[in-house]
Amino acid sequence: MSSNTSDHPPRKDEEQYDAIVIGGGASGLMYASLAGKKGLRVLVLDHANKVGKKILMSGGGKCNFTNLHVEPENFICGNSHFVKSALSRYTQWDFIALVEKHGIPYHEREHGELFCDNSAKDILNMLLDECINGKAEIRTRCEVQGIQRLDESKFALQTSLGNFVCDKVIIATGGLSIPTMGATGFGYQIAEQFELKVLPRRAGLVPFTFSDQTKTLTEKLSGLAQEVSMFNPLANFKANMLFTHRGISGPAALQLSNYWHAGEYIDINLLPDIDLESYLIEEKNTYGNISLKKCLAKHFSKAFCNELERMFWPDLSDKPMAGFSDHTLKEIAKSLSAWRLKPSGTEGYRTAEVTLGGVDTNEISSKTMECKRYPGLYFIGEVLDVTGHLGGFNFQWAWASANAASENVQARYTRKGQ
Repeated sequence: MSSNTSDHPPRKDEEQYDAIVIGGGASGLMYASLAGKKGLRVLVLDHANKVGKKILMSGGGKCNFTNLHVEPENFICGNSHFVKSALSRYTQWDFIALVEKHGIPYHEREHGELFCDNSAKDILNMLLDECINGKAEIRTRCEVQGIQRLDESKFALQTSLGNFVCDKVIIATGGLSIPTMGATGFGYQIAEQFELKVLPRRAGLVPFTFSDQTKTLTEKLSGLAQEVSMFNPLANFKANMLFTHRGISGPAALQLSNYWHAGEYIDINLLPDIDLESYLIEEKNTYGNISLKKCLAKHFSKAFCNELERMFWPDLSDKPMAGFSDHTLKEIAKSLSAWRLKPSGTEGYRTAEVTLGGVDTNEISSKTMECKRYPGLYFIGEVLDVTGHLGGFNFQWAWASANAASENVQARYTRKGQ
């Protein structure tokens, strides 16, 4: 990567744009469409052969494009106030209006999550149509080889497709998650080139893995889902937990992974809607002749009941509930309400939905997404130290941060066809 300043004059072969967006994902395409419709000559550059790949695979191919209940509390950021301005100026209702304008059918799932009825292609095609409406250009298979700041208001880019000059460079390169979709750390390299602080990164919204006896258990129960409350001292999420061949996944695990660090424990309340102590004693008094395993079969699969028995009351497996003391039942209830596990790690960026950490938001204006020290340099979307909860919040941050960067812009160059 070239240095961040240069005093050489622009070359004659350089194409000129008002704004060049590096990254053709959700935030980059959103910015291009909005800025283009305001008259800017915009170019999107992406190293992949197609734009929007992560959009297409999101939400199981249905794209959970936003959430009905967006609040700043749904986001993790070193500066908890940073997200407020952008989110308030481009809300979920603004994006829903855009979706409805394009006639895209959608539906609500649990917790206000909105998904396409048909396919994530609907959202990508909508963004591409909006880019066409804004006369934004998109070029793929383009490697950015260098960026220099020519003066207070100009940047020069050297790429595998030629050289460019622009007033604004918008870094929308995303994070490190799912490298098979083309994710790289290029955006962080650009930030470091300009001597911006980049906070430590790690995989987020990612399944837990295990290397102890828990791995054997999860392998046995692979494919089994159970609604639980999963928690640690920092957060608590009530949602489905899914056993896999590698460990524990599902919404509850993905959410808690954002608040977990290597070496820490997680706790699981297997029946979060029930006062288990009272319930088990009441069941004993009412159905004393049945086994505890049979009692719990009302709430768990037979296979899971067998494993719970093996873990928590193996010496009492032959006894009916009447043979359990109240104290024993209370201890079992505590174990089932706070089943403590120690993950060996996570599945990492290979399957992570997001990247935690990133460009320090203290370097960036919360109103414009512009770098405070380098006017004309913008960071939007996941490359920033902003991570949403599961459920459409990361897409909403992409839309909102792109909108913030596209406001109060002024065109300088004449677009093709004008």
